[in-house]
This record gives sequence, structure tokens and C-alpha cells, in this order.
Amino acid sequence: MTVVWINGAFGAGKTTTARELIELIPNSTLFDPEVIDEALARLLPPKRLAEAGDVQDLPIWRRLVVDTAAAMLAELGGTLVVPMTLLRQEYRDEIFGGLAARRIAVRHILLAPAETILRERTAAREVPAATDGGIRARQWSYDHIEPYRAALASWLTADAHPVDTSALTPYETAARIAEAVGTGAAPACDIVQTPEPTGETLAAGVLLFDEQDRVLLVDPTYKPGWEFPGGIVEPGEAPARAGMREVAEETGIRLDEVPALLVVDWESPAPPGYGGLRLLFDGGRLDSAEAGRVLLPGPELRDWRFVSEDEAAALLPPVRYERLRWALRARERGAALYLEAGTPVG
Repeated sequence: MTVVWINGAFGAGKTTTARELIELIPNSTLFDPEVIDEALARLLPPKRLAEAGDVQDLPIWRRLVVDTAAAMLAELGGTLVVPMTLLRQEYRDEIFGGLAARRIAVRHILLAPAETILRERTAAREVPAATDGGIRARQWSYDHIEPYRAALASWLTADAHPVDTSALTPYETAARIAEAVGTGAAPACDIVQTPEPTGETLAAGVLLFDEQDRVLLVDPTYKPGWEFPGGIVEPGEAPARAGMREVAEETGIRLDEVPALLVVDWESPAPPGYGGLRLLFDGGRLDSAEAGRVLLPGPELRDWRFVSEDEAAALLPPVRYERLRWALRARERGAALYLEAGTPVG
């Protein structure tokens, strides 16, 4: 099962190209996530919709896109062609990672006409009649050109297979995409496939420190937000040993000694997650030579950095930051702590 995700700025021709593409790729189906937009407009209270600057900012939208795509492929098989703009890398991570967790390969295509072409198409779309709604839609498209330009400069070009559509018709564009998919020129995204849990999980993280006592955080490709090195404890595996294994796999650092426990945190179930126990261990201090040898092998992690406690607060989700904060206090005191949802009890 495969998803061909057609990305690009508003006005790049994603939807018209997608309609042509399903005629060229055997056993393919069109899934336009705008149907999710329309459903949420009917289902959610207007106040909730108004709180989001963009429907993509709603976690429920991203979950429904993944769940709907997976359900359609389970029903129909083959290839799903999805025309949808994704300019925020963390949303790409969440959606593509969610699909990868369901063993669905994603081929990421970027329609990249010249910016002058984008502006011309946006202007022409509302001519000759320009209703208030049309004017707002046109301005909304213009407003998203700058975020598109920023995404191109930072991650989008490197992540997706680009197709310059400046001089191509939708059919010609679709033909190039079909060829790139068929020949492997547009390969499946190199993203880790972490199966989604079906119940509570046990996870082990390891805190590693530099000579300034800053803690190491890593940026996973398959989900939004920064994390500690670590991961799910496999059946029959000791949690501390699992943490050591994950550190070696993710950073290339091999710990000689079993790390000491700092906190045990019970994470309550929050749909669609199941929660479970989260353990943090003290991996000790790395000298400058060891810190300089941190690697990011494989497709699982995008970046790493050593951060202060204050800097971590801006990168970690609130509960994860509280877990870190109390782990640091436990490290200072030399006594492990038991937490529930990031708060010490007992």
C-alpha cells in the first residue's frame, strides 16, 4: 500500500494533477483531505474552529487524515493519491510518521512552478467576478507564498521529489510523476516505521549531559516535538538495557555502565494514545570528545542538541518537560522519584 502525496503551494495545480494521475497509476484512488475540512466544519463548534488559524493546526484534522487514508487503503488497496499542501515540517512528520506506523509507504512529490507563475494563477482564479469570499481566498493564497518560500529554503526541497510545472499541463505533470514513481526516482520517504501501540507501553529514556550539564535532546522525524534518546521497551527486555540500546541506535554513543533510575512517570491514557510507564535514567556526563561523536544513524532522527533546562521548556511538550524537570531534581538529590503525569506523588 502506497500514498503519493502531492505537495506544493496554493495554485501549484495539485488537485488537477491528482485527477490526471489516478488515470495513469493502476489501481489508484484520489483522496482529497479537503473533505476532512468540510466534515470538521460541520462537526466542531464554531468557536473551536475559530481558535485555529488553519484547519491543519487542529490535531483532530491530522489524525483524521491519517486514519482516513489508512482506512481507504485497507478497503481498496493499491495507491492513494493525496493532493494537499504541507508547509510545516512537524505536521509532515506527524502525518507521514502516522502512515509509516501503519506500514504505508509515502512518496512525497513537490509541484514547484516559478513564484511568478503561482502569483499569476492565483490572480487569474478570481477573474472576472470577485466576490468577497473570492477576494479573501485569493489573499489567503498570497499570504501562504511566504511560508511556502520558507519551507523550500529549510526542508521541503530536500524532503520531496520536485517537479517544475511552470511549462507543463496537468497531464504532463501527472505523466512525470507516474514515471518517477514507477522508476523509483521518487522513492518512499526514509522515515522510521514505529508500529502504533495497541495498549499501554513501557518506555525508557536516557538523559545524557555535556560538560556544562546541558541535557541532550533529539528531534525525531516520525513525530512532532523533541524527545530524550530512548524508546519502547521490547518484550522480555530490561528497561535500563532498552535505554542503552536506544541510545546506541539513535546517537552512536555506547554506555559502559547501566544507568541509574531518575524517575518513573505514569502517563495517563489520552486518546488516541494508551499511556503507560515512562522511565528516565541518568546516562552520565559526556566529555567534549564523546559529545562531538554524537551521530544520527538511519532515518529516525533529524537533529540533536544539548540544551539548558530553560531551553528544554521551549522544545518539549509540557508533560515531557515536567518529567525532565523532576528528573533533574532527582539527579541533584540522588534519589529517584515516582510521578503521575509529570507530578510527584507519595
